[in-house]
Amino acid sequence: MPLYRMLCITAHYPEFQHIRDLVRSSAVQVMSQGGVVRNIASWGTQVLPQRMRRHKQIYNIGDYWTMTFDASPRSLHQLNASLRRDPRVIRWTMLKQGEKVEDVVDTREKTVRDR
Repeated sequence: MPLYRMLCITAHYPEFQHIRDLVRSSAVQVMSQGGVVRNIASWGTQVLPQRMRRHKQIYNIGDYWTMTFDASPRSLHQLNASLRRDPRVIRWTMLKQGEKVEDVVDTREKTVRDR
């Protein structure tokens, strides 16, 4: 299964219950399809670089968070479909990190001694 990293911008709410439910449902959806969630990180609340429109609303502030996970292409398609329908999500993107562990892990460079 390929390794993906998702960056998601969600609508800002005064309480974080909405964001927590969205993150939890996204992670459960990946894991229920046989995937593995490796990392979830919050980047906090930030002013958006430009006004963004989604679901007939305009947003100036958003909550940023990332999720790193292994998933099949079919489960990735289902996750995209659920994020598209969710009114809390403003924007998101999926980045494919690699197919195998060797693609993701940095290789050590060999040191060469000058003589």
